[in-house]
Amino acid sequence: MKHHRRRSVRTVRLSWPCSFHCTAKGFTLPVARSRRFLAASLLWSLSIGCAPAGLLAAPAHAASVKHATKAARSQPPADLLNAVEGLGQSFKGEVGISVRDLDEGWTVSFNAERMLPQQSVSKLWVAIAVMDAVDRGTLSLSDPVMVKKSDLTVFHQPIRSLVTKAGYRTTIGKLLELAMTRSANSCNDVLLWKVGGPQAIRAMLKRKGLDDVGFGPGERKLQAKTAGLTWRPEWAGGWGFLKARAAMPFAARNRALKRYLADPYDGASANGVTFGLMRLKQGKLLSGRSTRHLLGLMRASRTGPQRLRSGLRKGWTLAHKTGTGQELGNLATGYNDVGILVSPDGNRYAVAVMIASTRLPIPARMRLMGNVTRAIVRTD
Repeated sequence: MKHHRRRSVRTVRLSWPCSFHCTAKGFTLPVARSRRFLAASLLWSLSIGCAPAGLLAAPAHAASVKHATKAARSQPPADLLNAVEGLGQSFKGEVGISVRDLDEGWTVSFNAERMLPQQSVSKLWVAIAVMDAVDRGTLSLSDPVMVKKSDLTVFHQPIRSLVTKAGYRTTIGKLLELAMTRSANSCNDVLLWKVGGPQAIRAMLKRKGLDDVGFGPGERKLQAKTAGLTWRPEWAGGWGFLKARAAMPFAARNRALKRYLADPYDGASANGVTFGLMRLKQGKLLSGRSTRHLLGLMRASRTGPQRLRSGLRKGWTLAHKTGTGQELGNLATGYNDVGILVSPDGNRYAVAVMIASTRLPIPARMRLMGNVTRAIVRTD
């Protein structure tokens, strides 16, 4: 352990092994795995003269947040650190949790640097690409769109019954609304190709500095590959895909799902997602008008009412996007909720709870997400 004096500020390098950490502008603080260790370490820091504004440098193996906002206090609330660590450690499955204070600059996270499945969380990046195209004048929300049967995808498709042999006439704006408020897969896939396909989304993410967010091959190919299949055009609408998947041996599906979980084709880190949410809320990704429109759609979301939203108290708001992956037996994957919490006093937090895999039932998954929200509300 080394100490370097530089004027009145000390830099302390610590070597505590832990997957849980918190960050603020200019420092990374790994957090102990128990309240006793955390209290002892903080007392030790004070005893050697580390001021609250001191800088803590992370060990080489510790995860760190690459981006920071305006001037921050030295560290987040200790109760929030303990709560997030406890929730992450006690959860039976793999989960990434990230809580980022948009005003003070700190981040509390658990397993938040690992790339985890996004599933429908990735609709957020398509929506940003659409609104970016609107800002550049290459698209308008009022542009007409004809949705054909060949455009249909799989799983949740509230638009499917509206698409006749002649197609269904709608607009870019209506497709975006359904994609963000009802997580409509086919609506999102049509928008994806309107802005140039997966490569265009990846280019947009890179251009806007969202380095820890990936993007998959589109809904149809993603779901087929996750199940161990290759997409066929005649499966548009979903029934053919479901029949083909049901006919697969369990072992083959299990191998395919394990490959996906080991290296998700649509992966993002929880910290990467909250960084993107922060940039969106701060107006650094889109124009003010487009930012307000997209966040309004996210606040109006009808999906996942018992996930992050279940922990809200009166006066708090949530603009969010859920994601839900495939299941095999009792193994659930890609069960997510990410969003922006705003307190009655205007304090803003970007939050991501990404359950990569678990055998716990839905109520237990939702309870974890609600408890993360409750921890933020309680310590605000």
